Amino acid sequence: MVTLAGLTLPALAFAMAVALVAAFVRGLAGFGMAILLVPLLGLVVLPTDAVVVSNMLGLMIGLVGVRRIWGEGESSSIVPIALLAMLATPLGLVLLEATPPEIARLVIAAVGIGAFVIVLLPMRHDHVPSRVETGATGLAAGVLTGFAGMPGPPVVPYYVRRPIPAALARASMLSVFLATSLASTVAALFLHLAHARHALLAGLLLGPVILGNAIGGHAFGRISDRAWRILVGLLLGATALAALVRLLD
Repeated sequence: MVTLAGLTLPALAFAMAVALVAAFVRGLAGFGMAILLVPLLGLVVLPTDAVVVSNMLGLMIGLVGVRRIWGEGESSSIVPIALLAMLATPLGLVLLEATPPEIARLVIAAVGIGAFVIVLLPMRHDHVPSRVETGATGLAAGVLTGFAGMPGPPVVPYYVRRPIPAALARASMLSVFLATSLASTVAALFLHLAHARHALLAGLLLGPVILGNAIGGHAFGRISDRAWRILVGLLLGATALAALVRLLD
């Protein structure tokens, strides 16, 4: 059977479709690409491969759009969260490498479902995050970046559940995710977890990711903040649940 980047053509087509949808959510919401991409991509490749490829794609698309978000986020929180996340990312990769693939797939799917539940919780009006909360968010984001390619579950509630403009939350999250993608990719290379096949697969998926991100970015700002939160939450939940059902089938 014909294969490309270690995948059969039907599997590659599935991965491209998943990448397109996941990138659309990223462009629309500022988060969600890894939460959607890693569990579903993990159905056709090993969990470690899914995490490494997802982080490579996050770095690539982050660099493509960095000029659009530069200076638009909340720098007082971006800097400590990003730095702590980058420091904690290698620990997550080590844990992922030591975890059996079946357990890793289940944990990754559960993380996606947890993100869906947290995003739908009520906003915390007048809440100002403490230094401890900010630091814990960064450390958790780093561990989850390495283990699941998902910095979103701790970072998304930190910004989305606060009464700040959607544009500010989106730019802040995208800035943090660029930093975690860079840290994870460098750590994977250093730990010899990233190889040429990962770069090849990421390159093949980059086109759908750029297209999906552009479509989602065009749609951003055309819907209300409330509709934005509800739509993204439902998308995350539906995809995470589908991944879990397929894992348990």
